[in-house]
Amino acid sequence: MEEAERVLPVRDWLPRTVALLVGTLALATAFIAAYVGALHQPTPRDVPVGVVLGDQRAQAVMSGVRGRTNKIKPVEYDDPEAAADGLTAREVYAVLSSGPDNGLRLTTASASAPAAAELVTQVFTQAARQANLPLQVSDEVPVERTDPRGLVPFYLAVGYVLGGYLASTALGLRTGTAPVSLPRAGLRVAALAAYAVVLGIVGAAIVGPVLDVWHHDIPSVAAVGALTVFTAAMVASAVQAWLGLLGTGIVILLLVVLGNPGSGGIYAPEFLPGWLRGMHRWNVPGLATDLVKSAVYFDRRSMGWPLTGLAGWALAGILGLVTATVFRAHRRAVRSRSRPAPAGGSPADG
Repeated sequence: MEEAERVLPVRDWLPRTVALLVGTLALATAFIAAYVGALHQPTPRDVPVGVVLGDQRAQAVMSGVRGRTNKIKPVEYDDPEAAADGLTAREVYAVLSSGPDNGLRLTTASASAPAAAELVTQVFTQAARQANLPLQVSDEVPVERTDPRGLVPFYLAVGYVLGGYLASTALGLRTGTAPVSLPRAGLRVAALAAYAVVLGIVGAAIVGPVLDVWHHDIPSVAAVGALTVFTAAMVASAVQAWLGLLGTGIVILLLVVLGNPGSGGIYAPEFLPGWLRGMHRWNVPGLATDLVKSAVYFDRRSMGWPLTGLAGWALAGILGLVTATVFRAHRRAVRSRSRPAPAGGSPADG
C-alpha cells in the first residue's frame, strides 16, 4: 500500500529555500570579489631584504633603491651571521652584502616565494648595473626543481584544510552539528583526530613517494598535515555547533573565501592588496602554508609562530565545541523541566 505523498505548503518551504539561496549567492559573490580583487594585479610593496649595519657599499645601494621605489624594505642586522639567520628563519627574502671585486652579493631564498626572490634579483641587478658594481647572486634555500613556482606547499595546505572542514561537515550532517553530550563531543574530537592523522599521512605520501615532489622530511609534512586537518576540523566543528547550518557558510567564508587568497600561498603576502597582507599570520590556510614551507625548506626556528597559531586555533575549536555541547544540553534540560506534566500524572509516570 503506497503512502500518499505529503506536499508542504509554500509558506513552509519558501522562506528557508530563499534564505539558503541568498546565503549561497553571498558566498559566491564574496568568493569572486576576494579572489579577483586579491590576485588580478599583484603589486609588490615593502618586500623585506636584509642588510648589515656598517656595510657601507650595500647600505648605499639599498638607500638608492629605496629612493626610487617602495618595492623593497630594508631590514637591518647587526652582523652577517644575524642576517644569514634572518634569511633561513624567513624574516627576509634575501640579504644584500658587499661581495668580491668591490662588488655586491645578493643571497636569496627562493623556497620562501620564488616570485619575491625574482623581484629582488631584478631590482638589485638593475641597481648594481646603475652603480657600476658587479653583482653575485646565489640561492641559499632553492625551491625544488619539481615545484619551480613554489605552489605545492599552498595547494597541499588547501587540501588539508578542505579535508578537515568537509569531515566536520559530514559528521554534523550525520549526527547533528552539536553533540548531544560531552562523551559524544569527545568521541567526535577523537574521530576527527584519527581522520586527521590518516589524511596527513596520505597527503605527505602523495607529494613524496607518489608524485616525487619532495624526497625528504616526509614525516614532518605528515605531522604538519595532521595538525592542519585537525585544526580546520575543530574550527568548523565549533562554529557549526554554535550556529548550525549558518556556521557552515561562515566556515567556508573564513577558511576558503578569505583564507586562501589571504594565505600568501599563490603570491607572497607583500604582493597582495593591503587589507590581505597580514592575514596569513592568523588564518588557518596561511599558517599551514608557512608551516609546510618551514618543515621542508627552512630552519626549524621559522616554525614557531605557524605552529603556535595552528595549535591555538585547534584548542579554541575544541573549547568552542565543548562549550556549545554544554550550552545546548543545559538548554534541553531546562526545556524538559518547563514542559507541563501530562494529564493524570507526572512526567515520570508510566
